[in-house]
Amino acid sequence: MTKKRGVLLVNLGTPDSTAVPDVRKYLREFLMDKRVIDIPFLNRWMLVNLIIAPLRAPKSAKEYERLFDEKGSPLKYFGFEVLDKLIEKVDNSYQIELAMRYQSPSIQEGLDKLKDCASIHVIPLFPQYASASTGSVQDKVMEIVKDWQIIPDISFTSQFFEEELFLETIADNAKKMMAKKEYDHFLFSYHGIPERQIIKGSVDNHCQLGTCCDSLTDKNRYCYRAQCYATTRLLVKKLGLKEGEYTVSFQSRLGKTPWIKPYTDEVLEDLADNGKKKVLAFSPSFISDCLETTVEVGETYQEDFIKAGGEQWDLVPSLNIEDKWVECLKGMVERA
Repeated sequence: MTKKRGVLLVNLGTPDSTAVPDVRKYLREFLMDKRVIDIPFLNRWMLVNLIIAPLRAPKSAKEYERLFDEKGSPLKYFGFEVLDKLIEKVDNSYQIELAMRYQSPSIQEGLDKLKDCASIHVIPLFPQYASASTGSVQDKVMEIVKDWQIIPDISFTSQFFEEELFLETIADNAKKMMAKKEYDHFLFSYHGIPERQIIKGSVDNHCQLGTCCDSLTDKNRYCYRAQCYATTRLLVKKLGLKEGEYTVSFQSRLGKTPWIKPYTDEVLEDLADNGKKKVLAFSPSFISDCLETTVEVGETYQEDFIKAGGEQWDLVPSLNIEDKWVECLKGMVERA
């Protein structure tokens, strides 16, 4: 009997519920990842377990209550719905599983199901590569399989922001909204990371956190910030936007150390101050509805923008279970 080709889809993860203990558990696992908070272990342990998790969990639990619905976390249930649709589209030579980097279903569980496959291809569901996201998934996978007696061929998709159907799905969703309403500015908001993580990954000291991100080269191919700007340029072209009509920014910063700029919360105030009243926001670093899209960009930033003097703030829907997005995944699976 021919062995199947294994595929593991991995998203970030979500608390099991909106209860404070579950949120605290999730935050501890997430923030104790050495690639997320890249400081010495003892400092990280004290920061996460004595300060961040205890103080942040109650507030985060209330935010997750705004996100969760009767089916639970959209990030998880959309993940399983996409998995089912993808399995229907590929032939039976594949075995495809879904895992979360943090919480359940775990990467360990997913890999155990694929252990007898002829090969395993891992697709972290992050369009742009960052050490704290894609790199963390790769790290965890290799940590697990290193103890296997037999390790099959293992490969990874490191980034997919240039995938045509990924871009088309976002553009299609945006065009539907642009056909119904008029906007005077477009904001592409990506999840932020500390500046030090960009510098640590710099090739030949290329990264200056400035105009070096205006083009993608061999030296900054894996620079997260450069990939975000490249993603924006590709989407801008598909949407026919002109220079000056759009802005790139970064959200969700944590702590007092510098994160990549410009910051979304500051940009939206500047837009309102400069007379931009109707903004359409994008979240192209996420493939599914989650806390950072639905609540942070879709609700909190909307409230902040209106308070700052804006009139209209809309968010382009995530890819979720769009057919083109499933076709995009099918292409990545089959090419791998």
